[in-house]
Amino acid sequence: MGIRAIIVDTAGTTTDLNFIQDVLFPYSVKALPDFLQRHQQNFLVDACISDTRDIALEADADLPRVAEILQGWIKEDRKATPLKTLQGLIWKEGYAQNDFTGHIYPDFIEAIKLYRAQGLRVYSFSSASVDAQKLLFSHSDGGDLTELFNGHFDTRTGGKLDKQAYCNILNTISLTPKQVLFVSDLLGELKAAAAAGMQTCQMVRDSAVTTADFRIAHDFSELPID
Repeated sequence: MGIRAIIVDTAGTTTDLNFIQDVLFPYSVKALPDFLQRHQQNFLVDACISDTRDIALEADADLPRVAEILQGWIKEDRKATPLKTLQGLIWKEGYAQNDFTGHIYPDFIEAIKLYRAQGLRVYSFSSASVDAQKLLFSHSDGGDLTELFNGHFDTRTGGKLDKQAYCNILNTISLTPKQVLFVSDLLGELKAAAAAGMQTCQMVRDSAVTTADFRIAHDFSELPID
């Protein structure tokens, strides 16, 4: 039974981790206080503010304190859904204002075109929100890639280190585990996907990446899709 769908991680796999850490994260840290002030009446933003207070166990935190909590989570790279939702909204403004474009590895841009021509489905799974993923791929330095994807998944599906998240994805896309190839640079994510029965491949773009007993590719031209 051959591969019918490929699920790709984002940071370190399809986009340079340095773009996330050196461009997107600092941008959101700087923008958060003003963004919360301007959009606090927005239903989604208000829900994220409430969720942040709940997670931090600070029910009475004022807006500056909420921003401070969120900024701390960014520095910790915490995978908290309200943070990721707010970052996506902030980055949407940044992309719209042409403050930056989304970095995507050229080999992935070529590969996703090939996969779709071959009839393969392509999905992304990231700790960043679905909206943030769409922004990254629609404003990429290789143009708008969103039409080449069949869908996107984020932490609302489950944690990327949790087997159940990958089971949930399989249920959503209605494929058997062996029909799906998951690609990531991180061992914990690969282990969780493998536990769900998916085929896996580790993307090793940097010699500093820790490897284990997974198939390895150094770019998407080496990806095993037979």
